[in-house]
Formats: sequence, C-alpha cells, structure tokens
Amino acid sequence: MDIGELRSFALATIRYMGDEALQFYGQGRRRPPFDQDLVTRAELHLNEAFQRHLSARFPDHQTYGMEPFEEGYTHGGKRYLWVFDPLDGVDNFQTGIPIWGMSLALYENHWPVLGFFYMPATGDLFYALAGQVAYWNDGEIHITERGDLSQESIVLTYSRFHQQYRCRFPGKVRALGSTGAHVCYVAMGRADAAIIANESFKDLAAVRVIVEAAGGKMYKTDGSEFFPGDYVDGRRIDDHLIISSPANAGQILDCLNKG
Repeated sequence: MDIGELRSFALATIRYMGDEALQFYGQGRRRPPFDQDLVTRAELHLNEAFQRHLSARFPDHQTYGMEPFEEGYTHGGKRYLWVFDPLDGVDNFQTGIPIWGMSLALYENHWPVLGFFYMPATGDLFYALAGQVAYWNDGEIHITERGDLSQESIVLTYSRFHQQYRCRFPGKVRALGSTGAHVCYVAMGRADAAIIANESFKDLAAVRVIVEAAGGKMYKTDGSEFFPGDYVDGRRIDDHLIISSPANAGQILDCLNKG
C-alpha cells in the first residue's frame, strides 16, 4: 500500500478527531474532584468515531486494543495496526488548559511506520515517517544538541517528580501535564529532555516515531535504550524514562537521585 495514501489518511483523520474532541474540551467541573465522567464520554466518542473512520477507508486494518493481538506476521490489510490514543493530558483537557493532545501511530507487522501527535486547542501537529524527517506543522524539527546543561536548560517531567527524586538539574524543571506534548517539545528543541512515568505502549507508540525521527532516543534510568514495542501486550511500563538526545542522556541521568 502506498505510504503517501496512509499518511494522508492519518493526517486527515487526526485533524477530524481533534475537531470532535473540542466539543468536550473545558467542559469539566471547575473544582475537584476530577471529572471522570466527561473524560470517559469523550474517550468513548472519539474511539468509536475513529473506528468508524478507519473501517470506512481500510476495513481490513486493525486497531490496537480492539482485536486480539496477533504475534505472527500477517499479509494483506491485516498487517497494518493503528494505535490511537484519544486523550493525552486529561486533567488539562477537562479543565480547559490547552496543553493536551491525541496520538495516532501506524505499525506494519510490528514495525513502526508513522507517528502523529495533535494538539487541537493550539493547532500544533507533530508527525514523522519512521526513520526519516520529523515535522511540526509544515516545518522540519530537530532535537537540541547542546553540549552541556546550564541554568537555561529545560527538562519537562510529570507532576509527582518532586516526590520521587532529589534533582540536581542545573536548569528549569517544568510539568505541563501532557506526556505527548513533553516528548514533542523535546523533539523540536524547545526542551532539552523529558522524564516520564506510568506510561503504556499506546501512550508512546506515536511520539516514539516522532522523537526518533528528530534525532532523540528513549532511555531507561539504567542508561539502556527503551523500546515501546516490548510492552505491546498492554502492560504498564514500570521504568521511568528519559527522552533526550544521545549526547545529553548521560548528563540528565547524572542529575537524578531517588528520593
């Protein structure tokens, strides 16, 4: 199947899903507790809309989480697996903070092909063809290759990072509330690194393609490279992960001490 056709379908689809998501954006309660009912309704609506959209265009393609996962190689349309995560950054989404998004990845017989992360409230669209060039809207993006971390360096992380680490990072630590946005901001050079936790294959399938095309990698805290495909069975990822350029990964790891 032509990769251009698949790419065009994915771009149109994720933009359409973004428009659908905006119907629910910011409609949650303005006070605690978290409005889980709104998020559940939005995710159900988006998953059903995506499945209808995919079935109408590519009825033989599979959706991750909708059918039993096939370990072996397949042929024809069934060799394509779409991984759709309708909401990343649900706290921001339900309260009306614009840093949230949705991701879409395409795998062919277990190999990543395409990755997309779209932020409907800001219009930011990140995407890449595996192993080629990463884009933010219409422009190419590349990870920062700073030699040494400084007080102007930025690391993005999760909200409870300060409860688990004593960090000696010399620069600025920020938690923006969306793992996908954090990874894409690293991919485009707006941040030097991201530290993420409590993720799954579905959370990372698309942004992995983007950050690697931009020159970055995902690492475990022992310094070894991390591969999301090892968790395609749906298990939560126990490791905390660092996303950065290969040149900066060791420096980021040296800054971290478990609290």
